[in-house]
Amino acid sequence: MNSFDKSKPFNNLPLLPPKTEFETKEILTKTIKASRALAQLNGAIRNLPNPSLFLDTLHLQEAKASSEIENIITTNDDLYRAVVADKKFDNPATKEVISYKEAIWLGFRSLEKKPFITTNLCVEIVQCIKQNTTGIRTTPGTTLSNTKGEIIYTPPSGEEVIREKMTNLETFLNDNDTIDPLIKMAISHYQFEAIHPFSDGNGGTGRILLLLQLKLEKLLEIPALFLSEYIIKHKDQYYKGLRAVTERNDWSEFIIYILDMVEKTAIKGLDRLESIIQLMETTGQDIKEKLPKVYSKDLVEVIFKLPYTKRQNLIDADLGTPKTVGGYLIALEEKGFLKSVRVGKEKLYLNQKLMNILEN
Repeated sequence: MNSFDKSKPFNNLPLLPPKTEFETKEILTKTIKASRALAQLNGAIRNLPNPSLFLDTLHLQEAKASSEIENIITTNDDLYRAVVADKKFDNPATKEVISYKEAIWLGFRSLEKKPFITTNLCVEIVQCIKQNTTGIRTTPGTTLSNTKGEIIYTPPSGEEVIREKMTNLETFLNDNDTIDPLIKMAISHYQFEAIHPFSDGNGGTGRILLLLQLKLEKLLEIPALFLSEYIIKHKDQYYKGLRAVTERNDWSEFIIYILDMVEKTAIKGLDRLESIIQLMETTGQDIKEKLPKVYSKDLVEVIFKLPYTKRQNLIDADLGTPKTVGGYLIALEEKGFLKSVRVGKEKLYLNQKLMNILEN
């Protein structure tokens, strides 16, 4: 039993691996289902002719949902316009979501260079999300409260203690091969949230670490999974599961929660990906029939990279001179494939059908 008092720093947070039996029949059955769903999604991504095509869109959707958990709310419309337009958006929520997307990329690039998750990488990720020079928490007095203002948890205090817990987590993440990778992912996610190493940005960093672990364990080559969307819908269960580990050393509920999250989001991710691919194919065929002089495979890819596009995107893809590509966009709007909107001095073109898939 953990000696836990929610109003005192949890400096005796047990080190990993946990001294408990978590490979129960229920957990192992759920692990098989989650692994299977993830393998199907990963296979579908591998078979894409251009796997990186949808990445910006997928990352922005994950970033948007993750930020919503922290009550940072922006709309899909604002978000995609901000990414495509040159106009600098003043909306801090949109800025933070874009920073979160950049932090996902930063983590993935780092793992490609050196396949280890380190405390320093976590610091780089949180600095990218928050756009500041924050580091490991050094000031005492950090507590976590519920909506009524009641303290529900006090994380470990003191830089030395936090660093010691993070070093242990690092070892567990990178070296422990005796536990199924998805169960290990659940355990390490709890531990990171319980250590709460930063003054701000722990939630976002912890959710990016989930994606990085899937990459590290070779379960998902590119981060095409909306994990945060599931947490928004099942927030109470998430916090209940975390508390069960902290207060009663009961890991079962939280591990099953994380496995269910992986399974459900992988199934939904695969459906969404298939819908986008199907829409892209039918749109390509329609453009070819109605606008044969405008059609090219590269053009279709450009208008499916993000829901909004602009003339410069077509120029960057070597699709023609400014005048030529301007003509293409006008023709695509006339035939109902795109819809133009003014953002500042720029004209952006919206692929409404793609946006509809992302909104559902």
